[in-house]
Amino acid sequence: MAKVYYEKDADLELLKGKTIAIVGFGNQGGAQGQNLKDSGLDVIIAEVEGTPNWNRAKEAGFEVMTAAEAAKAGDIIQILIPDELQSRIYKESIKKYMKKGKTLMFSHGFNIHFKAIKPPVDVDVIMVAPKGPGYMVRETFVQGAGVPCLIAIHHNASGKAKETALAYAKGIGGTRAGVFETTFKEEVETDLFGEQTVLCGGCTSLVKAGFETLVEAGYQPEMAYFECCHELKLIVDLIYKQGIAGMRKAISNTAEYGDLTVGPKIIDEKTKARMKKALERIQSGKFAKEWLKENKEGCKNFNALREKDLNHKIEQIGAELRDMMSWMKRPGNNEVQL
Repeated sequence: MAKVYYEKDADLELLKGKTIAIVGFGNQGGAQGQNLKDSGLDVIIAEVEGTPNWNRAKEAGFEVMTAAEAAKAGDIIQILIPDELQSRIYKESIKKYMKKGKTLMFSHGFNIHFKAIKPPVDVDVIMVAPKGPGYMVRETFVQGAGVPCLIAIHHNASGKAKETALAYAKGIGGTRAGVFETTFKEEVETDLFGEQTVLCGGCTSLVKAGFETLVEAGYQPEMAYFECCHELKLIVDLIYKQGIAGMRKAISNTAEYGDLTVGPKIIDEKTKARMKKALERIQSGKFAKEWLKENKEGCKNFNALREKDLNHKIEQIGAELRDMMSWMKRPGNNEVQL
């Protein structure tokens, strides 16, 4: 079992008198920056001048500057921009300011684990990864709670990297819920696997296949959307709150019997074998190389795949039905980032 750390295990005083530079004021950067500031810490923000995120950071009362200026001024540099941008920004604006005594931070270990970023050995390199989207990191903190976090240490040049990670996790509210210790390798490989085979890739492919099966059999696309997509949230929410067993207690006996007898025929050993191949592709670094290469070449394949799915019938029907559901237009409903 992983060791779990709480409030008593972290000392926020370790970060007092230090400047924390948040590179990127997006989903996670905005939430983490505001939580740290509310925890009484000195936070500066790096953003692109004139962008919405630059303006948001200014409006939130932060000192905002370029990535190079923030890296020079910061004692702790937390990179919270998209994975595919991190290596370039690091090399162009951050690398030359990574001096002995500084700490380089991430909330996802992609660029460190796959060696797209190679920090000097005399700086601490750590990860603090909230297990929730930015809006949840912020909302729970304001409510006096927090979301669980992962911490990992890549370089421990100072001998106090773990203490710094725990203090930072406390500053964003993570120790209120529990902080789990992991490694960069474990965090990255499990994260990519979950996204590709279950949470995103597996889920969306299953939803589309179910929708297509019903429509091709002559059922109305609206009925197919409700049964294969819309109601998915009801089941996921039950699993999120009560686990699989709790979900099964909440549904009808008919639904549970269908779950137990038909589910394993859809997601079978062949599916699991393909999942293992997907995991091997992640572990070998093939996926990372492909993704970084895709970005260097202008994302032509990525954009084509995006466009293809945007034109799927489930998107057209879903948009029409969601327009009828006023409660879905509440702030925060679209602000999810894995």
